[in-house]
Amino acid sequence: MDQVVQANAAVSSGGNNLLGALRAADFALLKSSLRRLDRPAGAVLYEPGDDVRTVYFPCAQTVVSFMVMLEDGRLVEIGLVGREGAVGGIVSQGRLPAYARAVVQIGGPMLRLDSAELERAKDQSAALRHLFARYADCLLAQIFQSVACNAAHSIEQRTAKWLLAALDRTGDEEVTLTQEQLASMLAVGRSYIGRVIRELRSSGAIDTRRARLRIRDPQMLEAMSCQCHAVVRQHFETVLEGVYPTGNDVAGHGMIITNGPSFRP
Repeated sequence: MDQVVQANAAVSSGGNNLLGALRAADFALLKSSLRRLDRPAGAVLYEPGDDVRTVYFPCAQTVVSFMVMLEDGRLVEIGLVGREGAVGGIVSQGRLPAYARAVVQIGGPMLRLDSAELERAKDQSAALRHLFARYADCLLAQIFQSVACNAAHSIEQRTAKWLLAALDRTGDEEVTLTQEQLASMLAVGRSYIGRVIRELRSSGAIDTRRARLRIRDPQMLEAMSCQCHAVVRQHFETVLEGVYPTGNDVAGHGMIITNGPSFRP
């Protein structure tokens, strides 16, 4: 059994690719402090200003959004985290107030870890420090790209991009999401997003059900989307090869993906 499988086998409650990239010895520094929990869609992990004392690792199909509140009360999504990453104080030491709301968009299992335990483990392992620093770079790249995308691309392109990102992170062609939620995340009106969804449905790219969207043709969505999703995915592959999931990965069955390379600092 190679080191990646040894590390991953220690957690049977879900799949998080970031943890799965660790060598067995580095994962061993964390595994006794990891705790499994389930959070439903809509659960808030942090509000702006909250002390960040816990790191969350979404597993399997779980997806978390970072939301920023505007002066008129609207919430706009600026980042999306699934099994490729973590939510919380991943590089900072000491008191860290949350800047954005972290809310579960697609419910499911997570692993939680006290921030203090992560800091202790990073003190013992340069590889752990480097892994989380590199992941922070990837998360920042996603936020940079989101800002550019929101400024330059159409709602149609951004909708297709979001659905592709959700497919990658969940591995599930069905996304539990209302049109109101999608409109809020994209900072557009409900009627506008309704028209976009009808166009995507008429094209054959998606089907709709009550509070659900089913992706029928990912290739068609790729053609309709901007390149922002692909650019972020490529950056992950360059900085943290094998961590960013694709829609073809198996998820949601209590398994950790073990076919990626172990992290090399």
